[in-house]
Amino acid sequence: MMFIETELTPNPETQKFLPGQAVLPTGSMTFETDEEAAVSPLATALLAVEGVKSIFLGADFIAVTKEEAEDWIDLKPLVLSSIMQFFTTGQPVIEGSIEVAGGMEDNPEDAEIILQIKDLLDQKIRPAVAQDGGDILYHGFQEGVVYLKMQGACSGCPSATITLKQGVENLLKYYIPEIVDVQAI
Repeated sequence: MMFIETELTPNPETQKFLPGQAVLPTGSMTFETDEEAAVSPLATALLAVEGVKSIFLGADFIAVTKEEAEDWIDLKPLVLSSIMQFFTTGQPVIEGSIEVAGGMEDNPEDAEIILQIKDLLDQKIRPAVAQDGGDILYHGFQEGVVYLKMQGACSGCPSATITLKQGVENLLKYYIPEIVDVQAI
């Protein structure tokens, strides 16, 4: 018998499901359409649940975002059932190889700053964001501006702007004075 824990996230439209086993070996992935989900039988199964808007896969969790009109009381048992059914099949979460979308082209002169940004994201920011069922990805650095992409529960969350500006931007500026702004893409 599989036990799946659930957690609320700061985004009322998203809940975090913890199946008690690895979901992705590295990184994270977001699926909003059947075409995007074609590489993931798990995401395909969850997007087939009426009322599910998007799926975010992390290392050990699945964040499910519902349509605004839906109610978690009705939707949660269907999502739990789909996750449980998937993991009992033994199928891989991702099939085949995945092409990772790149960000903007960085200036080679900024390599040291970019390395610092990525280290801070990996060490201090991403673990905290993952606790809330999301992820934050580096997208680029140009003229003192860091471009980041919010994913999972963080995408569309009412407090995402506050997290980005007061949390992430302040932390990055503290450690890297060359940073003048942080923008979400």
